[in-house]
Amino acid sequence: MNQDARRNLEDLLDREIEAARLLSTTLAAERGALTGTAPEAVQQKAAEKIQLLEMIERLERERRAVCAQTGLDDAPKAGGKVSERWRSLMELMAGCRAANEVNGYIIHVRQNQVRQLMDILRGTTPVTYGPQGKTFARALRALARA
Repeated sequence: MNQDARRNLEDLLDREIEAARLLSTTLAAERGALTGTAPEAVQQKAAEKIQLLEMIERLERERRAVCAQTGLDDAPKAGGKVSERWRSLMELMAGCRAANEVNGYIIHVRQNQVRQLMDILRGTTPVTYGPQGKTFARALRALARA
């Protein structure tokens, strides 16, 4: 790999690393918004997350093109600083994946809470578990009729 291609690859990886750091920060802010009470903040952070993911995908396509032009299968095989940057990027992206999974779990829990509250308001019969672990429906009076 010639020096220009190596520098180009290092630059692309540096930009991907910076985007991954921003994504990590955005995911942390999204988690805060998800546990807060401002739906506008959740929408804003989700939009920021999507923009950053699009940027990372674009940079990834560029990196793969540079690797293909130089006859290199992938960045980790380039050695030296490129491999170091690649490892840093992979660590950051693994952290982002974990943070995104936590945020997804929070969303899932919130959806279930809203669904349960709506069921109570509608007066539908919720399914609960007894001491033996068997399900049963308990009749509730709708709050709207109370």
